Amino acid sequence: MYYNLITEIVSLVKIYENEVKDANEDVYSFGQWLIEYLKSQGQHGEIEPEWEGKSKGRSADSIINTSLVHLYRYAKLHAKAAIAGTEFSTPDDFIYLISLTSFGSMSKAALIKLNVHEKSAGIQIVNRLINNGLVEQTLIDTDKRNRIIQITPKGTQLLNESMQNIRQASINVTAPLLYHEKMDLIKLLTKLENFHKSKTKQEI
Repeated sequence: MYYNLITEIVSLVKIYENEVKDANEDVYSFGQWLIEYLKSQGQHGEIEPEWEGKSKGRSADSIINTSLVHLYRYAKLHAKAAIAGTEFSTPDDFIYLISLTSFGSMSKAALIKLNVHEKSAGIQIVNRLINNGLVEQTLIDTDKRNRIIQITPKGTQLLNESMQNIRQASINVTAPLLYHEKMDLIKLLTKLENFHKSKTKQEI
């Protein structure tokens, strides 16, 4: 029997209980805490992955950036397949409609900023959606430059008709990941995105 191991685990559970307020009594939560605890004690216990060019000095930053670019392109291919035969011209069209459905009507500038587009590219997308009758713009006040963009009934109908294919495209992109891997990836991507959002605000 692994008496020493069992004793050590019991000791770690006591530390977990004392350190974590309202600690969850499940293996996954304890496991996540244990990884961070061991790191804090200088015991990483993680095997560094291999990647192309590593032996020749290619950095982790380089492979992460390349992978993100490649994954964006794969996601775009799946998205294009999902809207084939619809009135959507590009995946950006339905992404803008989803933004309006999720967050409500907003100014043109806010919509473009939300989707991290340059102003010129965002205006082209919005104008295309307006011309196709999928969104409409209304004046906020007497200032003609100040307009609110909102989805139209036609836009809502087209989005609803396409959502099953759009959801399947999203599933296809993350297909090989297990649930807990998706949760870990969300945490990492959120951390990266929040960092760049704050940097962008500072530069503005």
